[in-house]
Amino acid sequence: MSSHDSNQEPKPSFVESALENSIFASRWLQAPLYLGLIVAQMIYVVQFMRELWHLFHVFFEDKNVEVVSTHIMVGVLGLIDVVMVANLVIMVVIGGYETFVSRLNLDEREDKPEWLSHVNAGVMKIKLGTALISISSIHLLKTFIEVREPGFSGDYKAVMWQAILHSLFLVSAMFLAYTDRVMMHTLRENPKGGH
Repeated sequence: MSSHDSNQEPKPSFVESALENSIFASRWLQAPLYLGLIVAQMIYVVQFMRELWHLFHVFFEDKNVEVVSTHIMVGVLGLIDVVMVANLVIMVVIGGYETFVSRLNLDEREDKPEWLSHVNAGVMKIKLGTALISISSIHLLKTFIEVREPGFSGDYKAVMWQAILHSLFLVSAMFLAYTDRVMMHTLRENPKGGH
């Protein structure tokens, strides 16, 4: 028997091949989830238009300039919040599909997002963490504006917990960025994983 024959891997059985192909094909079960997120994004577009309409209504109907100014500030923060969530959804849809389901054939597209060319699970984690912090910051800012309003009837404990949660998001994102940096440094130093 030649050394070439002894180094060859044994051919997998029909059952093993069928099982492996089924497992690999199961990634397509995620495709309807991404389509569902696209529907959710459509709902966010409707929500954005409703909030924008409400903002116009406040601007033209209310005569108290100070109240209008505060309402507009909170309303614009609400619009930014909707946009940030929509950005998060599209990042998950495009990045998740590209990473876990199938490659998107977008090389010919001039409007292909720049971040998509180097997307992987680590980049997705950092981008999602950053988006969550941005959304949390907007919510916290809206809460602080509402707290400043005379006659605030909200729960100050809820405000405190919101600030604590935002801080936890920040710490988690820094930890994710640090671990990703360590992993990338390790991969650069040992690209073949020690083999």
